[in-house]
Formats: sequence, C-alpha cells, structure tokens
Amino acid sequence: MSNSGIVAMIPARLGSQRLPKKNLCPLGGVPLIAHAIRKCHEAACFDEIWVNSESLEIAAVADAEGALFHERPETLADNVATSEQFVLEFLEAHDCEAVVQVHSIAPLLSAMEVRGFVDHFGQNDFDVLLSCIEDQIEVAYRNQPVNFTFAEKTNSQDLDPVQRITWSITAWRRATYLEAAKAGDTATYSGKVGFYPVSSFSGHVIKTQADLDMAEALLKQFAP
Repeated sequence: MSNSGIVAMIPARLGSQRLPKKNLCPLGGVPLIAHAIRKCHEAACFDEIWVNSESLEIAAVADAEGALFHERPETLADNVATSEQFVLEFLEAHDCEAVVQVHSIAPLLSAMEVRGFVDHFGQNDFDVLLSCIEDQIEVAYRNQPVNFTFAEKTNSQDLDPVQRITWSITAWRRATYLEAAKAGDTATYSGKVGFYPVSSFSGHVIKTQADLDMAEALLKQFAP
C-alpha cells in the first residue's frame, strides 16, 4: 500500500475489442503503455507512478519502465467493468491524497500538459479535475443552440467555448471519492468539479487501428 501525496495511475487492461492488445501496440516503436509511463516520469510531479492492469505482460513493461504495478482483479478487466469500479478498487488499496489517471490511449498528451494539469489541481480545491478540449464553434444539442442563439449571427471567436471532456487525464481526491462510493453516489463526479483545457491533439484517443495510424502520423509530424 502506498502512503503518498499525488500518485499517477495508468489504466491498461490487456483485452480490447477493436484493437487487440491495444496497450502493447507500438507507436513510434514504443508500446502505448510505455509512452504513458515515460511522460509521467518526465512530468516529475508524482510521488509514485502505478500501472493498473490484470496482465503480467503489461506488468513486465511497467517494471522495465520504472513504474509500480497494481494487479487489478480479472473481474475488473473485461468490457463490462467501468472506470468508476477500477478507480475505486485502486483507491481502496492505496493511501494517497489524490490519484491522477493518465490514459495510455491518449499518447499525444504531453508531459508539459501533465505537469500543468497536476499543478492546477494542487493550486485549487477541486475534488475532481477533468481534462477537456475547448471548442469555440457553434454547438447545438437536440436541435437547440448551446452557446449561441438563432436570433443573431455572431463570429465564432466571440462565442463561449464548449468543453468537450477527453478523459486524457483526470484527477480525484481520494477521501471524496471513497466517501461518495460508500454513500452509493457517482464518485467520478462527486464534490467540486473543475475543467482543464488540453490541446486537440492531446484529446486524440486510440480505439481502432485507424486511430493508431493517425497518432503515428501526428507523432512524426511533431517529433523534434
């Protein structure tokens, strides 16, 4: 059991429906899970870095990359298990102030953004901090305007941006999460919720081979 301040938790189950063994798929010659571990090390803002998986294959990568390994139950590694459940199981096992979930399937999230996110969380009294992409464009929901009006045409740059949650990186206060779960509430959104903008590239999530191919192209484009 850890006894720390802010810890990184990288969820990485082995199974995936659309892209087999997704977390071990190479991007730029490096497994997705390794990208996530390395950016957490580079961000230099965590007391501990944990990989959360049921897979010993992934555990081997975690060990090679200098991360700790939390072996989740097999029952929390199938397509039915939710993040609400595996985050709770992790927090019940580790005594920390807060956990920051860094998703391996958002490989274009930068170490600088990770550090900025954690700093913002630490400087505020949020119980939950969600990453988002701020889209400054007209958005409607169920045929009704969200951030504009049909009564006038405004320039897009004058609109209030909508915040599209990416899940690239998320933070929770442990005490608030556990208290909400015990009460039968939705712990993911319990307490004071804040939003932190990341770049549109950082919100690119790998679910299919096409997503991985796109990330590969972007990685080559922006590589130093």
